[in-house]
Amino acid sequence: MDHIASLPIFVDDLFGELREPVRIHATSEVIELLKADVFNDTVYPKFDLLKNAHGHVMQYVPFEVGREFKVAHLTCTAVSVNHIVPTIGLLLSDGVTTVAFSSDTAETEEFWQLVNQAKELHALFIEASFPDSMEGLAKASKHLTPASLRSELTKLNHNGMDILAVHLKPAHREKVVRELNQLKIDKLQVMEPGKTYEW
Repeated sequence: MDHIASLPIFVDDLFGELREPVRIHATSEVIELLKADVFNDTVYPKFDLLKNAHGHVMQYVPFEVGREFKVAHLTCTAVSVNHIVPTIGLLLSDGVTTVAFSSDTAETEEFWQLVNQAKELHALFIEASFPDSMEGLAKASKHLTPASLRSELTKLNHNGMDILAVHLKPAHREKVVRELNQLKIDKLQVMEPGKTYEW
């Protein structure tokens, strides 16, 4: 459920107040999964078919992996990553600042190829879910540990950008933070909830 966060509840709670639809940007594959398994009139209503007084409340906006697309003022490029469900990493730019998100992933190649093609990279968000002692679970669920994160970063050709570790499992956060700090990787830090980051 963390893959869709509180999206169904968000749309449900704001149903009467929305003046434009909540736009779900996703691959066609993920849109079909959402239609079949979440917004299916069994778990949650088919919100894309429903309207309030202002019009439709939800809209699917498909994009293609590997092809640039726009979301508001951002230029986005998606690439498939190695996770247990269909998942994409993202390269995002506002024309001045470029950041990359690995999303949930294990060892991957296409993501690094995309990131390394960027002229400049200001920040990299990369997951680090489990401590090294839980490598077996990390591999089975296709996540990274601090050790595998270090290995993945050897594929990165950019230097000097901020590297923010995200998606630390709450039960193991302190241990993962210690192990990440022990890596002594320049500019690597753990992203802090509630903090504003600017580049």
